[in-house]
Amino acid sequence: MSLRIYGNRLLKTLPGLDTRPTTGKVREAVFNIWQGTIADCRWLDLCVGSGAMGAEALCRGAARVVGIEQFPKACAIAQENWQRVAQPEQRFQILRGDVIRRLPSLAGQQFDRIYFDPPYDGNLYEPVLQAIVEYDLLAPQGEIAAEHRPGRLGLTIPGLVCCREKSYGNTAVTFFRREGAEEAIEMGKALVH
Repeated sequence: MSLRIYGNRLLKTLPGLDTRPTTGKVREAVFNIWQGTIADCRWLDLCVGSGAMGAEALCRGAARVVGIEQFPKACAIAQENWQRVAQPEQRFQILRGDVIRRLPSLAGQQFDRIYFDPPYDGNLYEPVLQAIVEYDLLAPQGEIAAEHRPGRLGLTIPGLVCCREKSYGNTAVTFFRREGAEEAIEMGKALVH
């Protein structure tokens, strides 16, 4: 099976139900929300699957894409997909392993956009979001998008605030920013004017 992304590019996907690719409708919606912020950004893709979100970020000009994926076959397909769409100046990397165990290896790095699409019933939301805060992985004006079943994700993570939640059929996406990020963004806008 294959799927199409930005610029009508074809990507490979894994056969079977081991991974659940983010639907085209959700991908388009997320990139519309983040429109104008992807070029030259640092993108972190958690629970990569086939790598469609990271590939889309590369197609839209992300400077660097890092992904974490547990399944070896998914890692290989995501690597191939990212290689297929990346430009020579773009960097990308897939880290294989459990997302909670791999996040500490990223300490000292920050990402402007983080996409998190775990197995919906995997109980990963709270520990992963806490780890993002603990290891300071989210850039000061960055955002996290967490894909989940419709209905409030209902998490309170010290250091993060929910800035919006959108539903698309059987999928919902909750967006988080760092606490105080809204004020920092407004101050930055005021300094420009």
